[in-house]
Amino acid sequence: MKDLFKNINLLKETCKDCGKEIIHSIEKDLNLLLTKDGIKGIVDNKKLSKIEKDIKCEEELELLQVELIKLQEWVDDNNKRVMIIFEGRDTAGKSSAIKRFIEHLNPRKFKVAALSKPTELEVGQYFFQRYFVHLPNPGEIVFFDRSWYNRAIIEPLLNFCTKKQYEHFMQDVPQLEKSITRDGIIIIKLWFEIDRETQLERFEQRLTNPLKYWKLSPVDEKIVDLWDKITAYKEKMFKTTHTKDLPWIIIDGNDQKVARVEAIKYVLSQLPYDGKDETKISLKYDKDIVKKYAD
Repeated sequence: MKDLFKNINLLKETCKDCGKEIIHSIEKDLNLLLTKDGIKGIVDNKKLSKIEKDIKCEEELELLQVELIKLQEWVDDNNKRVMIIFEGRDTAGKSSAIKRFIEHLNPRKFKVAALSKPTELEVGQYFFQRYFVHLPNPGEIVFFDRSWYNRAIIEPLLNFCTKKQYEHFMQDVPQLEKSITRDGIIIIKLWFEIDRETQLERFEQRLTNPLKYWKLSPVDEKIVDLWDKITAYKEKMFKTTHTKDLPWIIIDGNDQKVARVEAIKYVLSQLPYDGKDETKISLKYDKDIVKKYAD
């Protein structure tokens, strides 16, 4: 690498008045490649254009995370209660998106609710009871890594609930969410969508990457071949629970870095936090990536 920079300097000396644009382009590309994402892109054999796109996303993300800190302070100062639901197909990037949301937030002022399978006691409780204990307190943001919407898709699909329980849930949840918002809790519902090919690639990564292997679960093995059935349940869920006041926001998750940036932009755009007008980055989200279900 030192020899490469030495040769560039030599080229500058020999071409003082010629090829300046070429030299500048070479230096720019090198600076991109020598970043963390650039080096990772080289290892992953990505094209320079893709590396450049990833780096731009990281730069945007850093500025957006500053805005998230402002948002968190506004929530705390005004005793607001905010819950953000992250749903989507397996491997769609829900958990990794939450990770980037909370990366620089004050851990005392937010929670991540990622509930495991219900205990024997919880199975006998009112269905929503175990979720209610995780609703945000005044001054708090709660990120739900999956939510009560498990009963809208996974549970009926894998016979984890009865048909009657499923039907009752679909009838109850719109009114329940309306009641929660009436009490002052702000709810934002995000659905991360990916295509079939992307999902299969990510499942393969979980199988082969020891850092991602922990993400595999017995449920994953069962649903990998249930794409169409999940789609059917998903569409019914949207039609039943998407409302004007509590819409489902569909985020294209095929490019994870872009999806994270656009998801944060959407959330920030929906809340009137202090200092929003002084942001150094546009909060206008890409409507080709982020769409309301009704659209």
